Amino acid sequence: MPTAALHDDAFDHDAALRSCAHGDGDALRRIYEHESRYLLGVALRIVRDRAAAEDVLHDAFVAIWSRASSFDPSRGAGRGWIYSVVRHMALNRVRDGARETVLDEPAAAHLEAQAALAAWNSEGDELARQAELGRLGHCLDGLEPARRACLLHAYVDGCTHSEIALRVQAPLGTVKAWIQRGLRALRECMQ
Repeated sequence: MPTAALHDDAFDHDAALRSCAHGDGDALRRIYEHESRYLLGVALRIVRDRAAAEDVLHDAFVAIWSRASSFDPSRGAGRGWIYSVVRHMALNRVRDGARETVLDEPAAAHLEAQAALAAWNSEGDELARQAELGRLGHCLDGLEPARRACLLHAYVDGCTHSEIALRVQAPLGTVKAWIQRGLRALRECMQ
């Protein structure tokens, strides 16, 4: 959650979620006021449409309200749980739209990666996750700058191969090859 890490960490997400679970509408409002602009950014990066992102955010807050009692602080932080709800809603929105349109292979691979990342973020031990992220950062640093840029554009920014080719000013085939080789190098480094 890079954008969330940039704002005030004093807000007690866990307590706000517990209050929501007990029917405190003011707690939901406080979560909304504290997180909505960042959560909208998360949704927007995934669905790539402002109106759809706003719909996702609305649906996510309905889900947060109705499922707050399922939040378990022993499985992770409240902020992470909230962001996972939004990510899952946004990914579901994209998948629902995908049923109406045919996704090309890079877009499907991107959705799978996003879903895997969301599942990984919602499960597991925070210390282990931080250790893995440290290893990933080290492995990313070991890639050639062009390959690293292509991977980050694809999996962080959610760009298509064509969009990446425009951003890095390289032929489409080259970008695809860089991404494939970069992923292969990351897998080897992470093992």
